[in-house]
Amino acid sequence: QVQLVESGGGLVQPGGSLRLSCVASRVIFGINRMGWYRQAPGKQRELVATITRGGSTDYADSVRGRFTISRDNAKNTEYLQMDSLKPEDTAVYYCTFNILGRDYWGQGTQVTVSS
Repeated sequence: QVQLVESGGGLVQPGGSLRLSCVASRVIFGINRMGWYRQAPGKQRELVATITRGGSTDYADSVRGRFTISRDNAKNTEYLQMDSLKPEDTAVYYCTFNILGRDYWGQGTQVTVSS
């Protein structure tokens, strides 16, 4: 069983930055797409960003230009650099790996943007 462990969430002021990380619990071969989703209170989970094994990225319109997704295939790790954070970015952030056609999810990490 593969587990994804997230870290890097917390409380930050508007305009600040955070970097989320997500690492697999063991060495894995065949990780295709990696991604980040978020869910704010009372709202549905939404896609934030994705990155393919080859490094192609895609972003939600609401975060494009402020967030950067990246991955280190050798370390089975992905990252989400979040800059110019806004209060509306407040949510629980979940990482996901697609491994041989199956999606695995992290437990979620809270990001709160508030003054």
